Amino acid sequence: MFKRLFKEAAVRDVITLFHSPASQASIRAHTLLKQAAAAAQSTATIDQAGDHAQQSKTERTNFELEVTEDAPTGDQLRSMLDYLGSGGVVKVVKGASNQAEALKKVQEDGSNFIRPVVVDWNNGRAVAGDNQSEILELLKKKA
Repeated sequence: MFKRLFKEAAVRDVITLFHSPASQASIRAHTLLKQAAAAAQSTATIDQAGDHAQQSKTERTNFELEVTEDAPTGDQLRSMLDYLGSGGVVKVVKGASNQAEALKKVQEDGSNFIRPVVVDWNNGRAVAGDNQSEILELLKKKA
């Protein structure tokens, strides 16, 4: 039983923010994700006094926030585009209209990748931009 509990506690979903400190949208997304990660890490125990409403709002209480300023690898970009669905290419790669163009443009120049993009690798979901509602929805739901 203890091994199972430890194993479950050790496995955390990875949420990656492809971030640009020069972008206000990216800074907003980063701040939101840091706050959500901190709230998820500070879940209350049953014997603690106080209001548990905030902890109850977040269904996913165990995720690891990874922030990178690097452009995605080809495999990461392919996955992101799959997660974003139709229209995802134009949201995340400047001047691209299909996946092949997107891969080529990002490989040629990483600055063609438009940040922020938040990716939940474990559950196959992504959000392009800083839409707070969409980011929070990504954090709350498991696929």
